[in-house]
Formats: sequence, C-alpha cells, structure tokens
Amino acid sequence: MWRALWRSVDRFSLQHFKCFMEYQVLGEFVRVLKIRGNCRIEAPLLQYLSILIQNMNSEYAIYYCLSNDYINSVILHQYEFDGTDLAPYYVSFLRAVSSKLNKDTLCLLVKVHEDTVVSFPLYTEALKFSNHGEKMVQTAIRALILNIYNVNDELVYQFLTTTPVSQYFSDLVLGIEARCRHLDVLVHAAEENCSHGRTTELLLETDKIVDDLYYLNDILSVGDSRLTKIVTQSVFSLLVFPMLLQLLQLDQNNGTCISSLTSLCVVGCLLQVVHGENMVNFVASAILYADVFASTEDATKEVTNDGTTQSSSFSNPLDDVVYLEPECAGNFKINHHIGCLSEYLSFDSHFGSFPFDDMPKGRVGILQYIFSENQCLILASLMLLLILAESKDLDYRLAGLIGFYQTKIRIQNVIRHDLPNSQDFGGRIFVKHLSQIIHVLLKVLASQSPSSVVIQWHIGWFLRKLLVFKEKKLDNHDISIFNMSYEQSCKSLWEELDGCWFDYIPDTLRNEWTSCKRVLDESSQYKDPFFALEHAYHQDPSCGATSSALAWQRMVDTVKVFVLHIHLKAFIFDGDSFDNPFINLKSSSSPISGRNCVSDLSSASFGSVISLGSGIACKISFPKVGMRDIYVIPIATGTSGKLLFLERHPLHSKRGVVIAIAPLAGLNPEMDDSHPTWLHLQIREFNPRFDQSKTRSHLKTSTVGEDARWTVGFPDAKSCEAARLLILEETIKQRAAVESLLAPLLPARSQCAANNPQGQGE
Repeated sequence: MWRALWRSVDRFSLQHFKCFMEYQVLGEFVRVLKIRGNCRIEAPLLQYLSILIQNMNSEYAIYYCLSNDYINSVILHQYEFDGTDLAPYYVSFLRAVSSKLNKDTLCLLVKVHEDTVVSFPLYTEALKFSNHGEKMVQTAIRALILNIYNVNDELVYQFLTTTPVSQYFSDLVLGIEARCRHLDVLVHAAEENCSHGRTTELLLETDKIVDDLYYLNDILSVGDSRLTKIVTQSVFSLLVFPMLLQLLQLDQNNGTCISSLTSLCVVGCLLQVVHGENMVNFVASAILYADVFASTEDATKEVTNDGTTQSSSFSNPLDDVVYLEPECAGNFKINHHIGCLSEYLSFDSHFGSFPFDDMPKGRVGILQYIFSENQCLILASLMLLLILAESKDLDYRLAGLIGFYQTKIRIQNVIRHDLPNSQDFGGRIFVKHLSQIIHVLLKVLASQSPSSVVIQWHIGWFLRKLLVFKEKKLDNHDISIFNMSYEQSCKSLWEELDGCWFDYIPDTLRNEWTSCKRVLDESSQYKDPFFALEHAYHQDPSCGATSSALAWQRMVDTVKVFVLHIHLKAFIFDGDSFDNPFINLKSSSSPISGRNCVSDLSSASFGSVISLGSGIACKISFPKVGMRDIYVIPIATGTSGKLLFLERHPLHSKRGVVIAIAPLAGLNPEMDDSHPTWLHLQIREFNPRFDQSKTRSHLKTSTVGEDARWTVGFPDAKSCEAARLLILEETIKQRAAVESLLAPLLPARSQCAANNPQGQGE
C-alpha cells in the first residue's frame, strides 16, 4: 500500500486524502523521522512531502495537512545538514508549505500567547538558510519569506519586526554592505592587475548586489508600514548614510571605507531599484546641500530683517523620512544630520538660494566629482545625478535645483501654486555648469586613454541628454574638441579598412547603427550604474594581438565608436538625428549557388564545378590525405572576395571541383624566405555570424583560437610570385569596393591623417 502511495503522490486525489486521514500518514512520517535519523530516509521523505503539498488543491486537504502540528514537527526535526545533500530537499519542503499559506492557514503554523506570536518555526528555520552557499537554496528561501510577508497578518508582522527575529533585516543589509566592500576590493585589484578572471568575478559581484537590492524592493513592495520602516531604517543606517558620509568626505577614512567610485555606483543602483520618495529625496538633499548635511550646528534659524523667524509656506521634502530608533550613538548622529537638513529645507528662502552659488573657489557635494580629474568619478557622479533628476519620486523643488530637461514640465505645473513668484528654480546645476560639464565630457571622449565601447557609448548618452537640454550651440572650442574626436574615430576606421575584417565593416555599420540609437534613447532607469567601474580596469584586449578573433573585436569596437560619433554629429550640428545612413549597405556574404556547374566564379561554393582557365597550379598537403595537386583562383566581386582551391575534375580536364574556400580578406600572402616556391597564407578560422534574434546587434562567435596557416607549393618562384601578386590585386579590388561604399560617410583618408592632432584639447 505504501509503495503504491509513493508512486501516486504526484496525483493526489480525494481517495488518497481519505487514506491519509484514516492511516494518520503525517503522524507516521513524524514517527519515522524520530526513530530513523538517517539522511537516506529523510531526503526521500521530505521530497514526497514537498510533492504532496504542491499537488494539494482542496482547502480541506491543506487544512488537514497543516493542522495537528505535524508540519511544525517535521520542520523542527534535528537534521544533519553538514556533509549531506539534505538542505535542498528541506528547503524545497519549506517553500512548498509557504506556497499554501493564507490568512486562514497561517495561524496553524504559529504559536500565540496572549495575542502575541511567540513561535513561527517555518520562518525562523528558513532564516538559517538565508546565506546558504547554493544560489538555488537562497532563491527558494527568499521566495518563501516573501510568501509569508504577503499573507498580511498583523500578529505575524509584529513578530517579524520584533527582536531578535527582526535582526534578519539588518543582517540582510549588512550582507549587501559586505558585498560592496568586496566589490571595492575587486575594483582596486583589477586596477593594479586586470585579468579576465578578475573581470568576470567583478561582474558577478555586481550582479549579486543588484539581486539583493531587488529583493529589498520586493520586501518594501509588500506595503506593510512596519516592514517598510524597519527595512528603510536598516538601509539608511547601515548602507546609505555611511556611503554618503564617505562621498561627501564627512567621515575619517581609516582604510575601511568604501571608495567614492564604488559608493557612487552603489547609491545610483540603489535609487534605480529600491523605489520610494524617502530614499530619493534624502540622497538628493544630502548631495545638493552637502554643507548643511555636514553641519553640527543648528541650521534651523532663518531670521528675517525684522528679527522674526520665517515660517515654511510649503511642505518639506524630508518630512516623511523615517528617523532611526535612538538605540546607539550612530543612529543618534544620523538622526541629527537628517534633522538639521530637514529643518533647513523647511524654509522657502533656502530653496531660492542654492548652496553652490556662494562657493566659487571650491567644489562641494556632487560637483566635486563631476569636475574631478578622475574620469571614472566624473561618469559615476553624472550617472547618479541623472538618475536623481529623472526619478519620478524626486521632490519637484529638488528636481528644480538639478534642472534637468524632464523636470521642467513637472516644475511648471506646480510652481505657480506652491512657490512665490520671486523664487527661481531654473536648474542651478545644469544651467550654471552645463557648458563646463559638456566640456569635461568632450575631453573624456576625445582623450587618448583606452576605454571600452560601453564607456564611450555612455559618454555619448550623457552628451545626448545634455545637448537636448542645452538651448545654445556649442562654442568653437568644444566643437573643435568634438571634431578632433570624430576625426580620430574616422582614422581608426580607415585603419580597420587595412585590416583583415574590412569586408565585414558595411554589415557591422548597418547593424550597430540601430543598437547605438537604442542605447542613446534609453532612460537612466535602464542604465547600469556600475558601468563606470569598467573604465577603472579596462585594458585593450586586442592591443598588439594578431589573432583574427581579437582583430574582429577591435574592428567591431572601432565601428561602434564611429557610429556613436555619427549620431553625436547630427545632434551637435543639426539638433536632431537622421535616418540610418547604413541601411542600404550591401551584405559582404557571398551568394551560394545551388548548381554543380557555375560560370560565375563569385557564386562558386564547396563542390561547384568551374573552369580552370584562370587557375594557378600548385600543391598543398593535408594532414589526413597527404599531398594533392590543386589550383588556386582568387576572385573579388564587389565587396565579396574569396580564394578558391580546386582539384581537376576526373572527367573534364579543363574544369575543376572546389574543395576549399578561404576569405580573401586577411590572407596576407607571404613568400617563404628559405623556400621561394612556398607561399604562406593566413586563414581566418574565426567565423562570426550576425544574430538577429537578440535586441542588441552583438554577433554570435565561435571559440577563439589560433588562425590557420596554410602553405602552398608552386613549381617555381615565378609562379609563386605571380600567385601572391594576383591575390593582392584581387584583395585591393575588394577593399576598393568597400571604400567606395563608405565614401559618402567617411572623410578622405588623407584628410583624416592631416587633420588628426596628436595632442588633446584642453
């Protein structure tokens, strides 16, 4: 009977339910667990229970299963998790139980004394696995916890937010803070010695931080005021406030603080993921009013000419900020800073007098990073500022002080009702410093320091945002800097036309245009704030490399940068974008003939039979078949070019069968110094394919490896030299076709060489 039950446990029916009730099966499970403390028994038992509970649809069955304290007995059983694979089974069982919770069933799993929950084994035992090493276990535990939070039970919420159970929330935020510290260590290590392994580890760490922040946002989205308060307090006291102190240089750096670069990236990501007016307004107020935030004196006194204190005529954007429980000196300090800043912002005149106006000699707050010499800090601080400016949760008065384009309409809709006519919210940062910010970005774009395409596209995104906001055109000096950067991109593209992937440049241009336009049009909410970290450790992977795979990546990156400059050029000089100029560029892929006999050499494919009239006789040795007599025919038609290898047809002496095809581009034919009848050919083993299934125009690529090097033997040195010259001649024809196709989009090669300066604009 038991064996039949195990086999049908995934098809739980009313008949099975009656059997469970009659034979007290759950009680038997508990009895077996107590007398057989063996992993070989516990693992399948937990698995059966998980499947059983997941397949219960009847309310009566669920109620019976969760009553009589059997489930709590299974949960509280002393399992031996060390050295076994029992944990996934146990966690899966807990998650299955949580999936059946509602207001009616939750009371069956808690113990209540005098209207207070004193025990909740499902929750407290699950928390023990919250930091488990396996990602699958962590995900299951978080899903379980959210299932409990979403039941919306008052007594349970009180239990969850009372110590010691509430310690989970501070531990969660401390875990994020520890990840940020580890990320900071990885960034500094990558700066000193960058490697592929360290880069991968850094990216994985940023992904973990983002996942944790989304989990925090899921908890806040439950909507319970007690959960929101305790999570917000933990985030403020343990993560946001320490980072702001470091960012605003208000704390002593004893070597344990997270660097400003990492802090800017983390705070920006936090504002993107964790939604809420409290968080956004607090961060914005702190970085905009850094001097007030740092003040330890009473910043609340605002006296008018007649000696009276001026009262507030509108609400304070920090009125709803959650103050921390004064349990320690750290929270007292935080509350004091928040209080000073909140009371300072309660007065109308303080919004009319922007704090940066009176500090011409030194930069404070966010401006100290925007005008830093460190390019990483410039990009990270601008990203944070734009995230704040485009946030829907930002108070309109703080948004007015930033003065970004998207805030204009929102401010205009409310300013006539809430503010005196004498006050000006003209966007102090972007109005007063816009030209300087654009100048800094243009210098970064035109700098000779190596930077990834991701960095340059983000710089282009910044410039696009600011150029839309800027009403006046760029001055001559900034235009000169941009032109220098544009000419550098053109010169680099001309250099790639001499490389081994020039035949793919038209296809790449056409595909990357759409990708670049989409990136430039994105909102800051969809940008990755951690992109600035890449600039800190980026190294050119193709520098000095000869592999065609690395040369391919260098060509694609060069095309991306050129396309970016085409977009920016349209915005700078025309104020708007234009249609894709590369859409009509023809593909470099050659047509493939389905016929055995072809008269057009350009349509020949493997196995085609063609005339040997223009072929040059030679020999080649293959590993498995040995030496073979062949003919080589280089052919270039338009932007397509290939080298055909043929064997004489057994029945037609004047015709040959194509046995191999190599791309003409990148062959780089060279005669051997010691054997003048040998011709060495470089064959591209790397075969990229455009992947149209993805929204981005990245390419699917094969595994990176060494290029093939073929050696062809000719009867004499004269024939070898003739073959080399013929291959070069056809390659030049193919390259000329590509250059002719790109001519309307590129300045002349000589013009790029003459106009491109070696220095950098200041």
